[in-house]
Amino acid sequence: MKPLTHRQIDFMGRRKLAFIVAAVLLIVSIGAIAFQQLNLGLDFTGGTLIEVRYAEAPSLNTIRQLLETSGFEDVAVQTFGASNEILIRLRQAFDADIGGQVVNMLGNDGASVELIRAEFVGAQVGDQLRDQSGMGLLVALGVVMLYVAFRFQYKFAIGALLALMHDVIIVVGFFALFRLEFDLTVLAAILAVIGYSLNDTIVVYDRMREEIRTSRIDHMPQIFNDAINATLSRTLATSGTTLLVLIALLLLGGDMIENFAIALLVGIVVGTFSSIYISGALLLPLKLSREDLIPTKKEIDEEEEELP
Repeated sequence: MKPLTHRQIDFMGRRKLAFIVAAVLLIVSIGAIAFQQLNLGLDFTGGTLIEVRYAEAPSLNTIRQLLETSGFEDVAVQTFGASNEILIRLRQAFDADIGGQVVNMLGNDGASVELIRAEFVGAQVGDQLRDQSGMGLLVALGVVMLYVAFRFQYKFAIGALLALMHDVIIVVGFFALFRLEFDLTVLAAILAVIGYSLNDTIVVYDRMREEIRTSRIDHMPQIFNDAINATLSRTLATSGTTLLVLIALLLLGGDMIENFAIALLVGIVVGTFSSIYISGALLLPLKLSREDLIPTKKEIDEEEEELP
């Protein structure tokens, strides 16, 4: 076995701890999804959306309390663009007069409130969006598996798919655990996390394949360590700069993209962890070997015959 240098981190030596951490996160996430369930937004459940404009920026908590006191349930209040433009989501059937009722109610304390729009998102539309978005996730994961299997080898595809499922379940479980609203913007963030995590995983896998083919040792954990350490600076630099942008979005982007930024933040952290530990470590129980990547003698002879 090739000894580790002082600059290397023994990632594969800590893979059991990484698997334990991943298993705990998955159990908590699946438990939260099963028992607490997702707090689905109007995009999925249907309801009423009302946009109003104040003369001066109001308190969102005050608006929420006024609506809940008046008998409205499942009220979501957030700014929409400017601080004086408010978007109100009500999980209830649409009424043609509901916009005027809400404006009159909010203006009772002397505030100047103007109704911009009142719309209805039907439950049938919500069901279609939920089914189609779920199918979209499955198709995305299936295409990813086929791509990795075609570019590398089927064992790499299995490892990449399990790592991506790990990332998606933990992000969804985070939203279920903390009862954050799950809408189409969060779903878009999850799809972005799949792409980001897959890109990181492919970079690591590409280096692993190169190390397996060129290394003179057969100790797979050491070969994987060499590959991960070789790509570590790139992985951390990419994740770090991306997190800086997402933190800025979370702090300065407003309520409209808050959950989008949160989903990406969680996904980037979890995706970086899975790219470094999970995707590579899964290749060991899958028994990836040098023979899986080296062409057979027959294939080499066929290639030589095709050469002019």
